[in-house]
Amino acid sequence: MRRLHGQGVPAGDHGRGHRLHGGDRRRALARGAGALSVARAQQGVSRAQQGVATARAKHVLVTGAGTGIGRAIALRLARDGYALSLAARTKSKLDATAREIAKAGGAAPLVLALDIRERAAVDRAFARAAKVNGPLHALVANAGIGGANAPGAKDRFAELVATNLNGTYHCLRAAERHLAAGPDARHLVVNASVLARIGVAGYTGYCASKTGLLGLVRALAMELAPQNVQVNALCPGWVDTEMAREGLAGMAKALKTDVAGAKRIAMQAVPLGRMSQPEDVAGLVAWLLSKDARGVTGQAIDMNGGAFMS
Repeated sequence: MRRLHGQGVPAGDHGRGHRLHGGDRRRALARGAGALSVARAQQGVSRAQQGVATARAKHVLVTGAGTGIGRAIALRLARDGYALSLAARTKSKLDATAREIAKAGGAAPLVLALDIRERAAVDRAFARAAKVNGPLHALVANAGIGGANAPGAKDRFAELVATNLNGTYHCLRAAERHLAAGPDARHLVVNASVLARIGVAGYTGYCASKTGLLGLVRALAMELAPQNVQVNALCPGWVDTEMAREGLAGMAKALKTDVAGAKRIAMQAVPLGRMSQPEDVAGLVAWLLSKDARGVTGQAIDMNGGAFMS
């Protein structure tokens, strides 16, 4: 049995096909087109479901996931369907993030209370995450501390470097041991800062620790490229988080103004004139974990409203 113009209308011979009146022919064609549309829609749903299932098979560990940028990254990746392990120093904040994920319909993440300065604790936590959620597709090394440091009794240089640089290194090496096998790219994403690009008086520890991350990322990208592991850094500028608000409060005190005034002054150095949102950074992370970014490694990606242009 042949089909009329491929539209699913049976025709035993030419004569029978041509005997269809104009109205009958239009109705037959419409029925065929409708069936084709339904089939295509069902195929689209199937592909979407397959995409979610694929993402859910992939395990991502996010450090510093209790607040701010890390929390936004966790929420975004949960929405995208990844299996998550979340780490931070304060378990209550991680539990709050986990509740938000559950409220949005996401799968319950593994929660890990962790001080990344302690290498043995990092190794144990990553081993547990791999045991519970399987090998890692990605690590988002977001945990870190901020603030100024001054010479003398209030010098925080060692504290800042121990957390931001050494702690991140501990996490990267632990993740490396638990990366999934197979042909798909694996990812190590490090949250640095615009202060890895520029110097700020009074922030020697923070600037040094974040700048060190860029060298670490470039070297590790070269090291792991033969294993199809992509290693990249993010360099966000002002992001609307608790850490940024603390920075503005300190700036306001130094300038003898209020926080709103300090923010206006800070935004004068940002061509776009606004802070980024944590969700903006989360979107960038989601892109880096996707196949669309398969050619990106060893990069420091700036998101600062134009405050620093490379």
